[in-house]
Order: sequence, then structure tokens, then C-alpha cells
Amino acid sequence: MNRRNLLAISTAVLALGPVYALRAQDTKKPYTSEQLDQMLAPIALYPDALLAQTLMAASYPLEVVEAARWSQANPNLKGDAAVAAVKDKDWDVSVKSLAAFPQVLKLMNDQLDWTQKVGDAMIAQQKDVAESVQRLRAKAAAAGNLKTTPQQKVTTQPAAAGGGSTIVIEPASPETIYVPYYNPAWAYGAWPYPAYPPPYYPPPPNYGAALMTGMMFGLGVAAGAAMFGGWNWNHGSTYVNVNRATNISANNFHANRYPDGNWAHDPAHRDGVPYADRSLQQKYGQNRPGSAERDQYRGQQFQNELRGGQAGQRAGSGERAGAGTAERAGAGAAERPNAGARPSAEGRGGGAFNGVDRGQAVNREGDRGRSYGGGGGRSFGGGRR
Repeated sequence: MNRRNLLAISTAVLALGPVYALRAQDTKKPYTSEQLDQMLAPIALYPDALLAQTLMAASYPLEVVEAARWSQANPNLKGDAAVAAVKDKDWDVSVKSLAAFPQVLKLMNDQLDWTQKVGDAMIAQQKDVAESVQRLRAKAAAAGNLKTTPQQKVTTQPAAAGGGSTIVIEPASPETIYVPYYNPAWAYGAWPYPAYPPPYYPPPPNYGAALMTGMMFGLGVAAGAAMFGGWNWNHGSTYVNVNRATNISANNFHANRYPDGNWAHDPAHRDGVPYADRSLQQKYGQNRPGSAERDQYRGQQFQNELRGGQAGQRAGSGERAGAGTAERAGAGAAERPNAGARPSAEGRGGGAFNGVDRGQAVNREGDRGRSYGGGGGRSFGGGRR
């Protein structure tokens, strides 16, 4: 090979270098198995259908906030009655289904950073999410903390070709769903990743009596009709019962989005919340010209509405210390972290829940948001413009 050809090839390789680097970055999974286990630990022991629908809904964090506000404003509506009451909302069917479970919506709304990360993982790494859930359930079973109770039935089934087994959690009665609360430090025994300790989100006050030393169940929820999702554990994916979903969300549920009943993320319900993974930004159009400005504007509208909305308590003294001063100065009310902004990377030692940085970001984003014209934007609980 002569020098001219060698030079031409070298030039071409150098020119393609950024492209190869971009592809390598895009194909890298957003979260490691340790980070997934850390994030999913608080909910991996939910019944299968509720877990699937919670993870689907997490991919639409702004709609989760809307639903949580609606639930707080309608405390006497629960279960299938609450789902029927929100049938005409413009939320995704997974978000509507969670109206049956105010305690789940409250958890997701109180921990928006966590919710957004879990949702991003569900979109980008659904198979890895399924494997993480099974890892965690196996740990809980090995520790003697995952058993059949009057509230739920736990069974172990053979996995597909390749050996192994799958742990399935179902309601003891199909029409009555119980939401478990537990401390992951108890549920899973010795935690194998000291650098990634799982968060613990305590249940609401007077939630219920502790069972099996650490598992807690509140009152059962009559929500059989709200259950439309589930897991294809052997394929590492979630599915949708389109007939049930249509009954929940007749006005905006499109069955053709779910070929063969497989769940697929609908970016129309994302509302400008940025995706953590660059390949997802490209796939769902957030790299189109003008999309960044559009997404930023929606994020500011959301932040303004948060400032003018309900007062809330953030879990964790670090978060309150970091955000409290900014919240009181900005709006006279406690507020949630900026769900419209990209969360910080999952950190070692629980660094994903850094309240000080988030509190400062909330203050800055709120100040910028006021320059867009105050509290304007779409009305919570109303239709999408």
C-alpha cells in the first residue's frame, strides 16, 4: 500500500471518528444492572400487573403529576370508580389506571427524579428492567421475605429454554389489589452493591400493619377493571390487554400502537420531558430543529404551574434543606423538583437523589420560567393543546 492510499484511509478514519464515537455512546445502555436494581428495589415486589402499569406510567412523568393532583383533589375516589372518573382525561391509559391507587401516584409524584429515571429505563432497557425485577425477587425469596399471603399469591414458574425460573406475583383475588410497602434493606437481605444502596420510601401514615416483619399492606383496592398490563417474562417485555385498556381510555387509546399486545412508549404523552439517552432523543424526535426550544418552553410552563400549585412535602431532609429556601422565596409554597429538566446521572452511593443541586436548579428554572409570561400554559387536569 503506497503512502497516498494510506494517507487517504487515515483521513477517512479521522473524519469518521466522531461518528463512531457517537454510535458507541448511543449504544451504551443508560443504566447498569446495579443501578437498575437500586432504582427498582422499592417496587419490584408489586403484583405483576400493577408493576407493569407503574413502569409504563413512569415514562410520562408530567401526566403522573397531573394525575396525582387530581387524586389529591378527589380523596374519596379510589379503585375502579376513580379510573372511571378520569376516563375522559388526555392522559395515557397507564396513568389513568393509577388513579385507582392514590398511594402509588403520591410516591411517584413525591419522587419525580426517581420516577423519570425508572421511566427512562423502561423505555430504553425493558428487557434489562425485567431481568432486574427477577433478580430482586429471587433475592427476596432467598431471604425468606417473599411468600404467598392473604393479599397476594407468589409462584415460581419454569423459565423458557435455557433453564432458570421466573417468580410471578398476583393478587390473591383478581378483583382486589393490595399495594405492598417494604424497606428494601429488609426485603432483599444483604445488599450486594454497597456503592448503590436502594432508596426506601416509607408508606403513608397509618398505612397498615407490618407483615412478615417488614412487608406492609394497606386496605385492598377494588381495581380489577383497572388492570390491563402484564409481563412476558420469558421475552423480557410487558404486554397490554387492548380490550381492557380500551374500556379504561376509550377516547385516546389506539390499539394499533400495540402490535401483538406488546407495550410501546407513546412520545405524544411525554410533554417535552427530555429522554436521558441520545438514541431515544433521536428516535422520538427531540433532536428535530426547534425541539429543544419547544421542550424548554414546556418545561418552564410546567415549572410555573408547579409554583402556583399544591404545597408538598419532599422526602428526605437533604432535599428539603437544599430546596426549601429557594421554594419559599420563589412561590411561598414547597415545590417538586423540575421534572422538565434532565435529571443528574445515577450516582454512586445514592447520588441520584442529590437535593442540594436540585433545589438550586429549581430556583434557577423558576426564575427563567417567569420570563415566559408567569403561570401560563396548559391547565392541569384539562386537555392537551
